[in-house]
Formats: sequence, structure tokens, C-alpha cells
Amino acid sequence: MPKLKTHKGTAKRIKLTSKGKLLRERAFGTHFLQKKSASRKRVISTPAGVKGSIGKNLKRALGV
Repeated sequence: MPKLKTHKGTAKRIKLTSKGKLLRERAFGTHFLQKKSASRKRVISTPAGVKGSIGKNLKRALGV
């Protein structure tokens, strides 16, 4: 079995924590911010965790 290459697009978007969890940035935080409430913008600015089968696929893409 050859080594798996790291998917560079995924590597730029997903952060792997020291305990092996995956973190991603949330969408909708770049423009049209004036009409969004402060609490909504705070939630958007925090990273979100990825788990389940999607997380498993992302770990494979990252070569973990």
C-alpha cells in the first residue's frame, strides 16, 4: 500500500488539535456583517468541531 498524500486544500482549512480533534472555521463571517447581530457574529468567529463520518473522511484526507 503506498503512502497517502495530504490533501492540501483540506489541510489549509482544518486544524488538528493535540488530542486528535478536528476544528474548522464557520461560514458567513466575511461580509454583510452590518445586518448580523453581535451574538451571531461571535458564534461565527469561534471554530466548530467536526466529528462522525465526515471527521473520519477528513482525517484520511489529512493523512492522520
